[in-house]
Amino acid sequence: MSRDVTSPWAPLAVTAFRVLWFAQLGSNIGTWMQTVGAQWYLVDAAASAAVIALVQTASLAPAMLFSLPAGVLADSLDRRKLLIWGSVASAAIAAALTVVATANALTPTLLLGFTFLLGITSTLTSPAWQAIQPELVPREQIGASSALGGVTVNGARAVGPALAGVLLSTFGAPVVFGINALSFVAAALALAWWRRPPQEGLADREQFGAALRAGVRYVASAHLVRRILLRSALFAVPASALWALLPLSAQRLGLDSSGYGFLLGALGVGAVIGIFALPLARKTMSDNTIIAGSAVLFAVGSVAAAYLPFIPTLVLLVLAGLAWIGTLTVLNTALQLTLPQWVRSRGAATYILVFMGSMALGSILWGLVAELIGTTGALAIAATLLVLVGISIRLLPLHPGTGTIDRTITLTWATPTLVFEPEPTDGPVLVTISYPVLPQRVDQFQTAMRAVGSSRRRTGGYRWRLYRSGEARDVWLETFMVPSWGEFRRQHTERLTGRDREIQATVRGYCSADSDEQHYFPQPSTG
Repeated sequence: MSRDVTSPWAPLAVTAFRVLWFAQLGSNIGTWMQTVGAQWYLVDAAASAAVIALVQTASLAPAMLFSLPAGVLADSLDRRKLLIWGSVASAAIAAALTVVATANALTPTLLLGFTFLLGITSTLTSPAWQAIQPELVPREQIGASSALGGVTVNGARAVGPALAGVLLSTFGAPVVFGINALSFVAAALALAWWRRPPQEGLADREQFGAALRAGVRYVASAHLVRRILLRSALFAVPASALWALLPLSAQRLGLDSSGYGFLLGALGVGAVIGIFALPLARKTMSDNTIIAGSAVLFAVGSVAAAYLPFIPTLVLLVLAGLAWIGTLTVLNTALQLTLPQWVRSRGAATYILVFMGSMALGSILWGLVAELIGTTGALAIAATLLVLVGISIRLLPLHPGTGTIDRTITLTWATPTLVFEPEPTDGPVLVTISYPVLPQRVDQFQTAMRAVGSSRRRTGGYRWRLYRSGEARDVWLETFMVPSWGEFRRQHTERLTGRDREIQATVRGYCSADSDEQHYFPQPSTG
């Protein structure tokens, strides 16, 4: 398993990364202040556990609806411009919420509606934020940049809630909401300052529908990515209980909004500590061990929130924050190092869809469970599930090769000689490749071709099949479809990575001569 032991602060030496990192940190502080303000507003309004939990659901549910389209937009549009307009839209929504709250016209329904709208803008920009990270730092610093990216969320959680608690008790919710609006303005200005080189590939970008389908096909065929997504969902569903029900734990402890801010802040402090601890842990522990240990440690924090007094709860929530960033950093780093450039935003969007969607659905679930058996019982069940999630790493670990395989795009492609010039939209294209296989290598050839099939599907092919000739003893035929000639060209010029070339080279080593590739196009019926 890959381990990046670069100094955790090394990316901050890069000016562009540093400016955008502080912009994200400020924006996330504002977002956490808004979250605390919204949740405590409902606590003061004596809302039910289910309604209070809906604040997190309203914030995260847009990920289920818009993550995949957001990933396509981030791969198809200029990411810098997309992030600027997203920040401006978030500022406008937060400003409108501030005005409504100042006018004393804010209701629980309106509050959830504004939270949902802010969740939409966050969802539409999240894949772009993740996709630009490898542009800002060298590859060896991606692990450190991922951890620092986690700090912009979790470090903000250490500052934002505590600051919000003080401001809520002193000035009220409108001031908290207004600061959130200003934080988005600051992010937009930082992005406008960033002089990013023009994004390549936009002139010949795919159509929205085709790009969306290509992204889905990639994730469906990439077993390394699928396992990362599974681990994120297994952790997020039970972990969401602590985030959704922590305001009610604060009530159990007799805390006001400031006390609740300290509980959330403890989680953030733990996350910041994790920035120092995680590189050291990865020197001696595998990523799978960190994922398992983090799940168990987060379970301890959930038990503390359910049963223990304030001080022990505060201490154990610090450890839970460390566990939270341990899981997220390992999974985010693995994902960024596994996805190739051409589908990075769409892959990140799928990760956001799975993780945030699991958190959103989990929040609804735990809110309902708390209504039925109480907050303490709900957190106890969630903690038990987290322990089981940690144990499950023995059966469902991250696959070998995660984060280490060669995802460099290779451009060596012999353009086929056709008897006519097809249009980019012509298709679907049937591709057939015949292989004269060495008799003593048939078993190895069949095994290697399974990897070829996965490669074809990842890069745009479908209906992949392998046939054996009935007439020629050692001739095999590979067939697959590609949606269009333009998609076929992208498959060979933009999507094949070093790992794909290695797979194909292995197959060629089992053949007695060169393979023969043919391309067939549909023709209108003459009958």
